[in-house]
Amino acid sequence: MTTSTASMTISELREFAGFTPAEQRYIKRSLDIGLGRHDAFKLWARDASENASIRSQYVSYQELKGLRAAAPSGNGFDDLEPFMGKLLRVSAFDLAQERLTSFSAYRFLYERLLGARVRPWLPSAFCAAAALPQIRPNRRKDLLKSLSEAAATAPGWSDREPAFYPDWVDEAAA
Repeated sequence: MTTSTASMTISELREFAGFTPAEQRYIKRSLDIGLGRHDAFKLWARDASENASIRSQYVSYQELKGLRAAAPSGNGFDDLEPFMGKLLRVSAFDLAQERLTSFSAYRFLYERLLGARVRPWLPSAFCAAAALPQIRPNRRKDLLKSLSEAAATAPGWSDREPAFYPDWVDEAAA
């Protein structure tokens, strides 16, 4: 069991290392905001526009607590609208920031923000958010192309919670 956990953690580390520096920075900042780990203003705001972006992200991420509790549990459609509507709104916010460039970066972030239970819903939320008119046309095209057929048509999803949560590393500690 320890070997498989270590192997999965290494796999997650490698996946994160494959993201662009901008994606890595945005994922860490988003986890700080979404999980309440650190004061994102102090760690991540380099100028007034980033300060405003972080403030908007705090507002958008107010939906996360409700989303964690509302993930649909079955194949029915009864509890789909409240969950997907909120997930779409938060996803659209993140994609509109233009710092996540692929489905894999989006999935990596949202698995950590919301837990393994949301995996089945992430491809559809990503597609819906990426296809919105608020996303620039060329960006829409690139985002939608980043979703592999395997991810879009997966017959099942792991219920294993993520093990690696990237965090701010102070230069002195590094």
